[in-house]
Amino acid sequence: MCRWLAYTGNPIQLETVIFRSTHSLIDQSLHSRMGATTTNGDGFGIGWYGRLYEAPFRYRSVSPAWNDRNLREAARAIHSPLFVAHIRAATETPVQESNCHPFRHNQWLFVHNGLIRHFHMLRRDLMLKIDPALFASIEGSTDSEVMFFLALTYGLQQDPVAALERMAGVIEQTAARHRVEAPLNMTVCAMDGEQIVAVRYSSERQSRTLFHSTSFKHLHELYPHDPRIAAAGEDAFLVLSEPLVDLPDAWEEIAESTAIVARRGDIRQQAFVPRMRA
Repeated sequence: MCRWLAYTGNPIQLETVIFRSTHSLIDQSLHSRMGATTTNGDGFGIGWYGRLYEAPFRYRSVSPAWNDRNLREAARAIHSPLFVAHIRAATETPVQESNCHPFRHNQWLFVHNGLIRHFHMLRRDLMLKIDPALFASIEGSTDSEVMFFLALTYGLQQDPVAALERMAGVIEQTAARHRVEAPLNMTVCAMDGEQIVAVRYSSERQSRTLFHSTSFKHLHELYPHDPRIAAAGEDAFLVLSEPLVDLPDAWEEIAESTAIVARRGDIRQQAFVPRMRA
């Protein structure tokens, strides 16, 4: 359906994880091993942060990621301590640049893998719940962007996990009124230049795959001659749809209904429970 990864740590070339790993994001765009679809060729996007407090940069395209020469040049040139990359497999919305992830608002970037089932039935009700002050910033037609702006409406900038829980709860509450069963399936990532907030959740408890890296310090001890591990630093952290390399002890699957917050080497996990609105 889609594949994504998010990184925080020492500045590294985006090329390292997008192109150069054994099972890189480019490889996943053609040969996903764990996704709902094998090929993810309906566009891509990267978002990254430079200096502290600077608004994030973004590059999106409707081209298949494996066939975009500019992406290869950009990934080789960009060094960043915090970035996200996404390859898209469209569900029910058009292949157009405004529908490519990551979505952006001020300091925030957001990506999603999954879907809101029967989104065409729920779309109007969900969009009416978005803060009118944010409404003009919506550019595309995807369920993913609606999820992002609902989270912004419910306080993403103040309490990210609680805002995502409210977003999920409102979607499930709205779907129940329309008699849509198991409406939400998602792995999502939101970042603001300081932290990565990632969630794995689905209404039917059969979420899309999501993993995180284990200790880079431990990996450096196991593989002391791997320059990519050394460059990332001991506090580096990756959240991703599929492992990039088949290194023992390198990856751990994120449990169902779990949120992870990664901030400057501090990694916190907590249960993710949708909050219904009164």
